[in-house]
Amino acid sequence: MSKTALLFAGQGAQVVGMGKDLAEKFPSGKVWFDRANSVLGYDLTSICFNGPEAEVTKTENAQPGIFLVSWVAFQLLKEHVPTLTFEATAGLSLGEFTALAAADAMSYEDGLKLVRQRGRFMQEACEATRGGMAAIIGLDEKPTREVCAQAGVVLANLNCPGQLVISGETEKIAQACELAKAKGARRALPLAVAGAYHSPLMAGAQPKLQAELARVNLTQPRVTVVSNVTARPHNGADSIRSRLVEQVTSSVRWEESMRFLLEQGFTRFIELGPGTALSGFLKRVDKNAIMLNVADVASLQATVTSLGTGNA
Repeated sequence: MSKTALLFAGQGAQVVGMGKDLAEKFPSGKVWFDRANSVLGYDLTSICFNGPEAEVTKTENAQPGIFLVSWVAFQLLKEHVPTLTFEATAGLSLGEFTALAAADAMSYEDGLKLVRQRGRFMQEACEATRGGMAAIIGLDEKPTREVCAQAGVVLANLNCPGQLVISGETEKIAQACELAKAKGARRALPLAVAGAYHSPLMAGAQPKLQAELARVNLTQPRVTVVSNVTARPHNGADSIRSRLVEQVTSSVRWEESMRFLLEQGFTRFIELGPGTALSGFLKRVDKNAIMLNVADVASLQATVTSLGTGNA
């Protein structure tokens, strides 16, 4: 039997209209959107469905918005494939919260409120610092780390072979991009983000997030949930709290997390939430991995068909 892992989208996947067709077609999907508005006390659903783009991309909206759409995709997949079983979850950055909720380590409501607050705290940290990020394409980890050390920035995301992201002060990111090109990077592209995520410049968000996490009931996940910080499974409530606080300033070890799951015998991966970035990363790690996704009605139907016919 193939082992299945669920993967949950991270920030950057947001897009105006995300989740809209799922809510329009499936009343059970709409219920979760309505519940989110009630839990948060504002109309997140309208922002997801109608934008404008500037509102969707605000960190404090993008994080709960992606969590919400990913959760709805998860619930609808379970509804359409009642026999679905999965043995692990993982999520990119904010997606780790969705992965923990899907593994029953925290409630949907607590997860949603936490990522809304996390988004606000990170936005505040962005506004208090002058930071940015850049994608480094086609350069290995070792020379990229050398560039980071030389420029005074950090490696924020290790997504897949040939796709790394650096983070730090804006001027230093520009310098790092030039150094990376000189070392042979195919491309070094500044990203359109509000600040230097997964770097020490986000430290201001940590004590606030720690205080929020202290109020939330967390339990041992019922399946393996891979931590971004360690690229290994979470273990117990106290460990989860610590890792989620660390994650704000730590590197996202995504490639290593996927290699861990592959080594554990996972062969089928289902990406849940807007976009297909995680599917693209995984194909760069292991082109033989079976990748499905649920982002909208069409991809839900395709995934249900694949699972039902045994083609995946």
